Amino acid sequence: MRKHSRIQKLKIKNMIKRIIVAIALVFASLVQAQEAKRPDNWFNLDPSKDKVNGVSTERTYEELLKGKKATTIIVGVLDSGVDYMHEDLKDVMWTNPGEIAGNGVDDDKNGYVDDIHGWNFIGGKDGKNVEKDNLELTRLYRHYKPKYEGKTEKDLKSKEEKKEFALYTKVKEDYTKQKEEYESTLSQLKFFQETMGEVAKELKAKGVEKIDSEALKKYEPTDQKGKQGKFLCMTMLQQQPGATLDEMMEEINEGYEQINSLVSSSLNLDFDPRSIVGDDYANSNEKYYGNGDCKGPFSFHGTHVAGIIAASRKNGVGMDGIADNVKIMSVRCVPNGDERDKDVANAIRYAVDNGAVILNMSFGKKYSWDKKVVDEAVKYAESKGVLLIHAAGNDGINIDEITHYPTKKFEGSKKEASNFIDVSALSWKEGEKCPAPFSNYGKKTSDLFSPGVDIYSTAPEGKYKDASGTSMAAPVVAGVASVLKSYYPELTAKQIKKILVESSRKEYKDNKVIRPGTKDELVEFDELTRSGGIVNLYEAVKMAQGMVKVKG
Repeated sequence: MRKHSRIQKLKIKNMIKRIIVAIALVFASLVQAQEAKRPDNWFNLDPSKDKVNGVSTERTYEELLKGKKATTIIVGVLDSGVDYMHEDLKDVMWTNPGEIAGNGVDDDKNGYVDDIHGWNFIGGKDGKNVEKDNLELTRLYRHYKPKYEGKTEKDLKSKEEKKEFALYTKVKEDYTKQKEEYESTLSQLKFFQETMGEVAKELKAKGVEKIDSEALKKYEPTDQKGKQGKFLCMTMLQQQPGATLDEMMEEINEGYEQINSLVSSSLNLDFDPRSIVGDDYANSNEKYYGNGDCKGPFSFHGTHVAGIIAASRKNGVGMDGIADNVKIMSVRCVPNGDERDKDVANAIRYAVDNGAVILNMSFGKKYSWDKKVVDEAVKYAESKGVLLIHAAGNDGINIDEITHYPTKKFEGSKKEASNFIDVSALSWKEGEKCPAPFSNYGKKTSDLFSPGVDIYSTAPEGKYKDASGTSMAAPVVAGVASVLKSYYPELTAKQIKKILVESSRKEYKDNKVIRPGTKDELVEFDELTRSGGIVNLYEAVKMAQGMVKVKG
């Protein structure tokens, strides 16, 4: 590790800025000053009654759905896995009626043995699981490097080779840039850990338990290293007024672990865990592989998503999901790294074939290995009337200009899937700060905004936790869509999409807001998504009621 002897103030500030950005992108959350704590259960609250950008869940049940009958529907959570034994999820998990648990037999003859609560497309027959994987960027670079390294375009003859070479050149440049940036950030984070850790150790040895800004002001280090440490700690705590050094250290440590994972696995050309799965990876049409472990070794992400959609309502524990007549099907296809197109396509088909009518897809990436196989699966879902809800991504970029896969637009065509919704993330803050600063956006691509900052939901092993990201915004929309499909089962996927988009709240119309990914650049809220609106269950149910009456 690179050693730091003298630290200039400007250099520290630049380091802090880069590290804060890196952690924000990794976690889809912000390490920044917050004026106030988020309201409890805010995503379920009502804008008019509670003065927060929630989706009006409770108001809808009380005023529009009370006494109405609903049909139980299946929602597929295509993710990292779901803790199906969680106290707030175990009663809402889908259980395959045609399968006998643990007998090692494919009882329902669907091609998957012991798929009790779903399926795992990133596990092997021996029960082992893929936990970490490469970015698609890394896989593409590794694939094309032996063929094109050292060559120029003049060496190539066919159009296909020139097309591949252009992709290789782009991938190589992007890979090299990302690897250098993350290795540099990792070194900086390590320095932060050591320097801030020494300050914490010294103060705790003196009996100081709560190390906040006031405690640091009283701290009088005796040497230059201690003075540098104090300055660094004070500067970091200025980013979060009211926070303690321990809390900041926890964020730094989490950032270090995430970025270290990126360097050691996601961006490691020598790391390829696919042999664990044991499939013929070159065959994108292969369907029957994996295992029945739909929880997997790191199910936080999927468990959190599942809770937002349908955690048991009014059971007196934890939190309440949005939908009250849902069974969650867990389809594991997302590792710590980029998902693979083959697995995504199979996850979509598995969920559709086993009765899911809404799929939540809180994942995405910058490059695609085999978009056509995913497009075919999306078309298959479309033909079966299944709605797909997709997170727009957390890079603070315009996805009209930089593609975030998978997409609703089919490769080589101007056509789009009618059953595909892209979701950007909204903060609980009002005014110009309402778009989540990390959220991707796009006037042509993203359909609407949804709550996605500081969302309190289920976590593995019976826990609960706040999390932020378009990964949280998408299941809010999936929850709203689930209520519509449950109470008005005659609605098609296309109709539900129409309702969600057209009934979205437009009170920010023509308002100026801070463009995500920038510090203070103002843009009209309407310019960030197709609808210029925010998903709302109350308005969606009202529109659904009208549509069903007209149809009848």
